[in-house]
Amino acid sequence: MAEDNSHPEFPEPDSQAAEEAGRCIAAETPENVAPEAGKIEKNLEEELGQEKDRYLRLYAEFDNYKKRVARDREELIKYGNESLLYELLPVIDNLEMAMKHSSNDRSAGLAQGVEITLKEFLRVIDKFGLSPIDASDKMFDPSLHHAMTQVERDDIDENMVVEEFRKGYMFREKVLRPSLVAVSKKTVRSDSLSEETLTLNTDTDTKINIIEEES
Repeated sequence: MAEDNSHPEFPEPDSQAAEEAGRCIAAETPENVAPEAGKIEKNLEEELGQEKDRYLRLYAEFDNYKKRVARDREELIKYGNESLLYELLPVIDNLEMAMKHSSNDRSAGLAQGVEITLKEFLRVIDKFGLSPIDASDKMFDPSLHHAMTQVERDDIDENMVVEEFRKGYMFREKVLRPSLVAVSKKTVRSDSLSEETLTLNTDTDTKINIIEEES
């Protein structure tokens, strides 16, 4: 009896399955994995760069916000009393007007008391940054003065403050109330007007004579 050399427990390998296994192994080799890994790395670098730019923008915006808040806080502390001091200005005006109109002897004592009160009042508000604008005999400045009228004056230059109707005040570096003033201007000479009128009349007479000769 012949001996059977076949081994049924180890079947013959399928050629198609062997090829599929070979392709899988080939796909996992470093030569094929490298391009895919490089693409993933490039995408990660781009995303990292975008996140870095976003972080820098947010940091810059937050830094600007902190500076703006600090500036607003400083302005609030610096000018926090502005509305109160503005409301006190009419009190100063009335005290100064009372001193100006107290000229008789009977009111001398009252005027002295008003003067002392005014000086003390100005000393106190000066501590909080309020100071009067010096306008008399100064060049007109539209940022400090408000012109109410013009006065013809030949003894001084044009655009000089010749009269102050109401005192202006500064609150630190800010104009709290401009000064109401009168501003100088040069006098228009009557002789120059007469000369212009004479020239105009002469030209008119000449034209009339020419017309009459032509007719």
